[in-house]
This record gives sequence, C-alpha cells and structure tokens, in this order.
Amino acid sequence: MNNVEGITLLTRAHAYLSEVVAAVPEEAWGFPAPCSHWTVRQVLNHARLDQQAYGAAITGVGRPGSDPFQPADLLDADAQAVLDKVLRDVADAYAPLPADAEEVATPLGPLPLRIAAAAGAMDAAVHAWDIAVATGQDVPLDEELAEGIWVAAERLVDHLRNSFGVFAPAREVTEDYSRADSLLAFLGRDPRWTPAVS
Repeated sequence: MNNVEGITLLTRAHAYLSEVVAAVPEEAWGFPAPCSHWTVRQVLNHARLDQQAYGAAITGVGRPGSDPFQPADLLDADAQAVLDKVLRDVADAYAPLPADAEEVATPLGPLPLRIAAAAGAMDAAVHAWDIAVATGQDVPLDEELAEGIWVAAERLVDHLRNSFGVFAPAREVTEDYSRADSLLAFLGRDPRWTPAVS
C-alpha cells in the first residue's frame, strides 16, 4: 500500500467528497445520515463549513458564517458549485506550504503539515462516506486514503472526543474489518451502517 499523505491525501479526500456529493439523487438530500442524527443536507453543510475553516485558518479569509456543528438543513441553489469552490480554496491555501512545515494553522490549532492535511482529509473523507452510505452509493472509503488519515485520527480524535464530544464513542473492531472499517469504527461509526427501511 502506498503511503499517501500531505497535499495528495487532502486532494484525494476532496475528490471523494465532491464525487459523492455530485451523485446524490435529488430526493435523497433529506435522508438520515449515519452521524449525529443529521440529514444528508446537514452532513454536506457541516463538511463544507469545516473545510472552509481549514482554508480560512491559513488565509484569514472566508471564515464560516455559522457553526459547523449546527449545520442548516437546507441547500444553496447550486450546492455542488459552492462545495467545489470551498475545496479549491482549501487546496489553494495548502498548495504553497512546504511539505516539512512544522506549524500550519488549522481550526484545531497549529499542526505539522502532514497532520494538518490528514485532519482536513479525515473530515472530508469520512463525511463523504456518511453521504455515500446514506444515499445508497457503492463508493467505499478507499484503503489508501484511510491509511493516510490514521495519523491524524490517532493524534487528535480521542482528545476531541473527550474534550468536545465531537465524535461518538469508538466502536468495537472485529477481525474482518479492513483498515478503513477500523477507522470508521474508531470515529464512532458502524462500517456496516445502512439506512433504516421505512
């Protein structure tokens, strides 16, 4: 397995999120998602606001105008275009940074670039997975992407969970879990989650 990290990891996570959002059927935006009792719309808005915060932490421009943890249950006229602009802005903010930068501004405080990019990638990729499974898309979290994200998960998630309650409790990992499944479980998700049948 290749060691995907830094800007490459972040851009791959962004591509995953954009791909999944583009494939959401119109009728599925109100479907329940596997995190925090949110709808698919709310997960998208949360992910967009979080990514906006990652870019703004570096540039000082475009800080989110609302709380990512209280995301609106509505969509902009062109949600895909709004998301893709935010993702481009984040990529542009990270692009000039040296790969060995020891301090990169993030919403979580200064972090080495490798950890900062992995943290942004974790947020984008895991919410892409949330949206994918909620809307019936067969687009699993890529193993290489998950492997690259682990460096941020191991360093940050327990602190964020214990101090701010932003992740559900970690779930038990079974022998048949892949690294991606194990990451999802560590982040409080059921890797076998499916929408409830109504």
